Amino acid sequence: MLEMPLHRIAHGRAGDKGNRLNVSVIAYREEYYPIICQQVTTERVRDVFAHRKPTSVMRFELPRLWAVNFIIDDVLEGGVNDALNLDGHGKTHSFLVLSLPVQVPEPLCPINKEETVK
Repeated sequence: MLEMPLHRIAHGRAGDKGNRLNVSVIAYREEYYPIICQQVTTERVRDVFAHRKPTSVMRFELPRLWAVNFIIDDVLEGGVNDALNLDGHGKTHSFLVLSLPVQVPEPLCPINKEETVK
């Protein structure tokens, strides 16, 4: 097994509605999907956002899309209109999730970016 950041085997999409953050993690290849399901848990995502004190983290599996979707409540400082920070938008927060380290079996490890997206 090799450890690498999640973004080596998946990409993400994110959005927001009020103070609710939506983050999807989508595997580049089908064989990465079980790794994501096993290792990218609600607990790990809650830990990534611990500094923002989420009140709820829900996970939904989308196997036909090789994706998992997280709904994270109360991490956007009230949302775009209420936040005092420069960017209260959810779209910027997907990288926090994609920075999580994951363990990937060596035969499945992407060697370079081109290999990742085949």
